[in-house]
Amino acid sequence: MFSSFRHFSSVNVGFICFGSTDVQNNTMVRYELLEDWKIKVSVLWLFPLLGFLASMVLMLTEPGMLEEGTLQGIQMTAEVLLVGATIDVLVPLVMAFLSLTLKDSINRRLNMLVGGIYAVFEFITLVEKSAAAKGYVLLMLIAAIVALILIVWFAWKSKQKA
Repeated sequence: MFSSFRHFSSVNVGFICFGSTDVQNNTMVRYELLEDWKIKVSVLWLFPLLGFLASMVLMLTEPGMLEEGTLQGIQMTAEVLLVGATIDVLVPLVMAFLSLTLKDSINRRLNMLVGGIYAVFEFITLVEKSAAAKGYVLLMLIAAIVALILIVWFAWKSKQKA
């Protein structure tokens, strides 16, 4: 486990260092530097996840919203609902983890690719549901789209700094 935690920051660059020290044996310390943009992107990946979960909880509390075989009036099987919910939960979680662990070049590309694709799907969902959806669903979708656009932007801007 990490026995020391240090936070270094300056005006333009912030780093978090994780490492362990063994003072008695004078062993070398290995530090892993996490750049500021990686932390921001990792946290931003949690917005679509939390928005989805909050929307589902609020949606299921409304009477008649989940009827036998339909969800908001759309014919849906349990398998389709579970697969969709699994994708909506796992993609942001996996991307939050990968944003902190991958090397910079692949990290940037993957965040731009997955963030862009996910933003397009969220935007399509927003357009499809805008007429009939409740206000909280639209708010959660807009928040998710903004977070996904910020993910792509932070990944793009970090590429320009490198």
